[in-house]
Amino acid sequence: MALWGNQESVYSDGTINVNLEDGEITGALGVVTFTAGVETGDVVTVGTGATYGYAVVTGVTSTTLSIASTAGFVSGLSTVSGSTYNISEEPIYATSEGVYVAPEVKTSGDATIFAAVVGVSTLEQEVARDAGSKLRPAHAGWVGILTYVDGDGNYRVKSEVFVAGSSITGDDDGDDALFPES
Repeated sequence: MALWGNQESVYSDGTINVNLEDGEITGALGVVTFTAGVETGDVVTVGTGATYGYAVVTGVTSTTLSIASTAGFVSGLSTVSGSTYNISEEPIYATSEGVYVAPEVKTSGDATIFAAVVGVSTLEQEVARDAGSKLRPAHAGWVGILTYVDGDGNYRVKSEVFVAGSSITGDDDGDDALFPES
């Protein structure tokens, strides 16, 4: 695989189990067939909104994914069972940026605080700008989003464009709350 692709969602059918001690991901119920476009170098995001974390795929068989490292997962986990997931072609280096590894979603007042790397299509970018959303990335492509509450209690959003590109496809429905298409 190249350094990144344009598929925000290569595969996400069913649910998975993750054994962090063995570095393996398998289907939770029956057999999940990972061969449908999944390649070494893709990024698997575990849990809705990356609740559990990220990993880079290093091996693919029809029923098992091997992962490079568990450093991108929330610390203290040894297994994850029956979780949603998404496999994307996001830039591998974006998952190694300290800000976006093992995200913790929490609330502060009315604000949702999180950090994530998302594929933003040109349509999602336009809708965010037209709607006056605080989540207005400067460009479509692979974007890191960080939200936080500053020392004065103000809700803030930072975005970092890792790869500017207008060809993001294969929408991950998991980010529709952040970047709706309409």
